[in-house]
Amino acid sequence: MSNRSNPMPSTVQRVTALREIEVKPVSFEDTSIAFSSQSNSKLRKTYWLFALMNQGWLVNLGTFFIKIALKLKLPIKLLVKNTIFEQFCGGETIRDCEKTIQHLHNAHVGTILDYSVEGEESEESFDETTLEILRTIERASESSEIPFSVFKVTGIASTELLEAVQIGDSLNKEQKVQFERVLQRVDTLCRRAYERNVRIFIDAEESWIQDTIDTLAYEMMDRYNHERPVVYNTYQMYRWESLDHLRRDVQEARAKGYFLGAKLVRGAYLEKERLRAHEEEYQDPIQATKQDTDRDFNLAIDFCLENRDVVSICLGTHNEYSCQYCIQCMKQLGIAPSDPHIYFAQLLGMSDNISFNLANSGYNVAKYVPYGPVEAVMPYLFRRADENKSIAGQSSREFTLISNELARRKGCRR
Repeated sequence: MSNRSNPMPSTVQRVTALREIEVKPVSFEDTSIAFSSQSNSKLRKTYWLFALMNQGWLVNLGTFFIKIALKLKLPIKLLVKNTIFEQFCGGETIRDCEKTIQHLHNAHVGTILDYSVEGEESEESFDETTLEILRTIERASESSEIPFSVFKVTGIASTELLEAVQIGDSLNKEQKVQFERVLQRVDTLCRRAYERNVRIFIDAEESWIQDTIDTLAYEMMDRYNHERPVVYNTYQMYRWESLDHLRRDVQEARAKGYFLGAKLVRGAYLEKERLRAHEEEYQDPIQATKQDTDRDFNLAIDFCLENRDVVSICLGTHNEYSCQYCIQCMKQLGIAPSDPHIYFAQLLGMSDNISFNLANSGYNVAKYVPYGPVEAVMPYLFRRADENKSIAGQSSREFTLISNELARRKGCRR
């Protein structure tokens, strides 16, 4: 890790670096780039999907009836597969995702294969999920098209068990055996990523199990990140503790001599977190306002870039301002857009104006590409539909951009 001995560049060095770097401006309003790979028919289909999702009451009603239909085992798979599944997922298998992988690669956007099966609770299912994530690591090792792998600890471990470990309950004999299996699964995934030279994200989850997940992540970093950043932990900046935790973790990484991998997100469980804190009468872990979250997210960008000799980051965000903020910080520090330690990531089917315009200007970008059997990924799809309602103006933003592109294409044909 000899690069750690290099001092931060001086002002003169930064100015010199800026002169040497050709930085293309990035406009998230450029729909011709954002939707360049979508045919007119595909774009119109997306237009109507977001037009429907723009109606909150309709999303609630549709989700309600889909859940009932799934419970009654009614034949709605084809409908779901040809609408929201097609928009937000790459397919049911890795093989199904190959078309999406190539489509993104052609636009210089990477793929993060995300096996999005949720709600399984048996040891057998945890082992099966582990094997599937190993397949994503193997696929990622085959080419630069897939810069990261990812897993959720709840995909390979019981939520109840993780919570018991976090609150310090004494585990019985069976639970001890189960948790030992969890440790083995996590190590198997991270070790394989290290062996195959693949970076791997450990996704963040609810606060009542996150400390357990963090402990696992730090242990894996100390085990596999001494040569290069392999394992990345996820920091949810809508939690008021996260910025301090990030600062603490960088100090720990420096002290122990390993690289810290940090994926910065705002967070996806706000309503659930607030409700549980209220019901169980403990301090709300969520920031008081969205402005507080935005502030800490951007402060985290500053901190990570200032400590880039030890920290590699991925900005998992659909927030245009934060992306532009990071771009400006990189310019000021003389960091090339293609610096391998700085990535941007968005979800498949959302914020193409961010992903494709960033990639077009030479920045490192990847899309989360969820996959899995249609029925098994429905919880993920319900969350995407709900998220598009709750993110301020998200569906409206997507809808407006698509409308603008359709209008532009119509004007070009005249």
